[in-house]
Amino acid sequence: MSNKFEEISKSIVPAAEENKSNIDENRSCWVCYASDEEDALATWVQPCRCRGTTKWVHQKCIQRWIDEKQKGDCYSKVPCPQCGTIYHIVFPEPGFLEMLINTGDNIMIRVSPFVTAGIVLGSLYWTAASYGAITVLQVMGKKEGVFFMETADPLTLLVGLPSIPLVLILSKLIHWEDYLLQFVRRQVRSLPALGYLMPSFRYFQPEEARPSAAELPQLIDPVSSTRILCSALILPTAASLCGRLLLESTASNVQRTLLGGLIFVGVKGALRVYYKQQCYIRHSLRRIIDFTPEQKNSQSVEEMIES
Repeated sequence: MSNKFEEISKSIVPAAEENKSNIDENRSCWVCYASDEEDALATWVQPCRCRGTTKWVHQKCIQRWIDEKQKGDCYSKVPCPQCGTIYHIVFPEPGFLEMLINTGDNIMIRVSPFVTAGIVLGSLYWTAASYGAITVLQVMGKKEGVFFMETADPLTLLVGLPSIPLVLILSKLIHWEDYLLQFVRRQVRSLPALGYLMPSFRYFQPEEARPSAAELPQLIDPVSSTRILCSALILPTAASLCGRLLLESTASNVQRTLLGGLIFVGVKGALRVYYKQQCYIRHSLRRIIDFTPEQKNSQSVEEMIES
């Protein structure tokens, strides 16, 4: 039995070697499908673990194929689409000048994000400082503001001026109108006489229909970040205008601007409280109505229009 197996093995091995030599002799490029007979002067390469018809490829064809995959980044790694082997690409040794330029490019690639971040932060800082200086001139007046900034400590100006817009933006994140609305509701509930002075706040849901605090949905205030930014940065200008229009008799520019700002914020806050109370009433009085055939016909017409 063993002798028969040895005879079969001896007959298979030469046949396999012969087939392998035939495959190597009949090479064909898996990119352009050309063989040795069609392009006898071409340079061949076997760059991966593939065997059979995808073993051989022309040097110029694989380079062109790698260029298409790299898309301009000549140092990116490219794998074989069949076996996944990363092609080993060897470059000639660069000259001294080329190596120097390449080193400089690599340094710039690594440093550029930090430089860009520094430029952006620096631009934001000096923008905030400029806005702070304009705010000081609006609040104190031109002469007093210039005199204050000229005589103030430089460190105070470097820290204080950019802090002005930051403080204004952070102050807009405090929703003091909501706390005021809750306070007014509690006072009207405990003192019904106040309801005659503020009729809009006399509405309360019946006890059996009033949901609990956990069930009551929070009304979303549709205020975007850009609106918060604009309303915060426009506050000094609005305060200065209100002070000039309503408090002309006040001699001090600082007092006039501060009082004008308080009037502006107070009136705006009162309007917001009233608006939120009205939204609460409308939300509490909403009802779900019965479906009618007329609604069905109208919905079908709307669907036909949309389609």
